[in-house]
Amino acid sequence: MKLLERMIEVSGVELCTEAFGDPADPPILLVMGIGASMLWWEEGFCRMLADGGGFVIRYDHRDTGRSVTYEPGHPEYTGADLVADAVRVLDAYEIQLAHVVGVSAGGAFAQLLALGFPDRVLSLVLISTSPAKPAGRPLPPATERYREFLASAEVDWSDQTSVIDYLTAYARVLAGSERPVDGASLRELVRRDVERARNIASSENHGLAAEGEVPSAPLSSISVPTLVIHGTADPMFALEHGQALADEIPGARLLPLDGAGHGVERADWETIARAVLGHTAVNS
Repeated sequence: MKLLERMIEVSGVELCTEAFGDPADPPILLVMGIGASMLWWEEGFCRMLADGGGFVIRYDHRDTGRSVTYEPGHPEYTGADLVADAVRVLDAYEIQLAHVVGVSAGGAFAQLLALGFPDRVLSLVLISTSPAKPAGRPLPPATERYREFLASAEVDWSDQTSVIDYLTAYARVLAGSERPVDGASLRELVRRDVERARNIASSENHGLAAEGEVPSAPLSSISVPTLVIHGTADPMFALEHGQALADEIPGARLLPLDGAGHGVERADWETIARAVLGHTAVNS
């Protein structure tokens, strides 16, 4: 059963959330990456998790989707606030402990959540991400194709078509170069995201926000069971980033996805959902 989209307000912060499944099932909180709304946790994937026995919650970060939005170029929050927003969502749903699944920057937020709010996290699943604290080893940079795109791409944030073109092209680059991309489906997802946002230009604020106060403890102090999932063709964070993360967190294990790029691609939904549900079932 799918629950309705729900606006919550905690500590004066308005966040848009949506839940899937039975509230009596183990809670799974999905944390999306930088500048991305909850739509990038696609509904079909959320339903897979819910049908497999999870109570799944996704939400829009500040400055994405229908959550509180600030003037472009002027974020009135820090990265630490975005981490604390996950706790605000759990509070609104009256959930004390949840399995936390984060992708990309959402995976970094999940790591910091486990360090700063250890009494709220049952387990971690970290997808397409990198250590949120120094890993004590050099890690590869993003691919040349990815860096060239960021350096050359142009967008007019006041022109919806320009924004859709840019975000679709960016998503294609993130998907990597080893698999075909369903361009029509990808563009439709981007279009819905752009049209749904209060102000899509404000999504750029995430990259401008200060870090804020983050926990000083190292990743080695994370004590919850952790699964790291990482594509072998991730253009932003090479597989070595996932390996370093799995090495830093005691007992963590790494699940490589052959040929996968950055994010939760439809081709990997069943594999990722099965891994998440297996991980959460064992650690509930």
